[in-house]
Amino acid sequence: MLAHPIEAGDWQGLAPEDIAAEWKWDGIRVQLSARPGDVRLFSRAGDDISGAFPDVVQAFTHTEGVLDGELLVLRDGAVAPFNDLQQRLNRKSVTGRMLQDYPAHIRLYDILIDGDEDVRELSYLKRRARLEAWYERFLPSLADVSALVPFSAFGELEEKWRQARENGIEGLMLKRKDSPYLAGRPKGHWYKWKRAALTLDCVLMYAQRGSGKRSSYYSDYTFGVWKTPDELVPVGKAYSGFTDEELLRLDRWIRTNTVERFGPVRQVAPGLVLEIAFDAVQPSARHKSGVALRFPRVHRIRWDKPAAEAETLAAVTALIPA
Repeated sequence: MLAHPIEAGDWQGLAPEDIAAEWKWDGIRVQLSARPGDVRLFSRAGDDISGAFPDVVQAFTHTEGVLDGELLVLRDGAVAPFNDLQQRLNRKSVTGRMLQDYPAHIRLYDILIDGDEDVRELSYLKRRARLEAWYERFLPSLADVSALVPFSAFGELEEKWRQARENGIEGLMLKRKDSPYLAGRPKGHWYKWKRAALTLDCVLMYAQRGSGKRSSYYSDYTFGVWKTPDELVPVGKAYSGFTDEELLRLDRWIRTNTVERFGPVRQVAPGLVLEIAFDAVQPSARHKSGVALRFPRVHRIRWDKPAAEAETLAAVTALIPA
């Protein structure tokens, strides 16, 4: 069961006494299916990722049930950045060194099948009680139960939400206490309240034609920041966040300011600033800068701002979580 991003109008239909809150961690949603001699771990797309996480499989060999949770890398009780978890994703197998360097952990959110009993039609609160009892019964290593966030008013909860970034947390999950566990992303049961985005002023470096209805326009943008006053280095790509009218103006500017072509890609003169919204900064071997912005999108096009006033690499690097 997936959550909807909470919107301003949603609050009117919510009452604090009807809602349970949990922290939203920066991992991936998984479903774990366990029965004697057979433990499988699935991504939310339904892919079997058990081979990349044999430590988690081993930790649940003595359990029985189907559970929902967040797969994380956990060190000394602290959740590591998503980039650490990414080192183990999309692998058929992992080395002993990777198991040691990137220790996996599941933070359990919900229970779908308790033993051989399907409990999805029970309310969230009843399933929560079943999950806690299940955990105490089996006590699997490399796992814990997601903590509830206490609050009595939404104003109090908002203050906790504002502290999420400095605490290394992605945001909050809001769940109706009477909600059953349903397939897909049903509206009105679970909400995700992600932390506010960060923004940086970056310089457009390269542009590539889009696909579909954008195939005639340069709509895929690589942007960078200043490593030195004379050198730009890329920190990410953005494909969204602008209107069709803005796309037409961007396309004209790119064609006019192209300095070199590499097949379908145009390099442009460093003259246009894009204000980029993003979720976090993480180390990256793919970019010359050594860093990448996570989930970047164009927030504003700064036609008014000189490129020389865009951000520096030192300032971007300082945003990497400790």
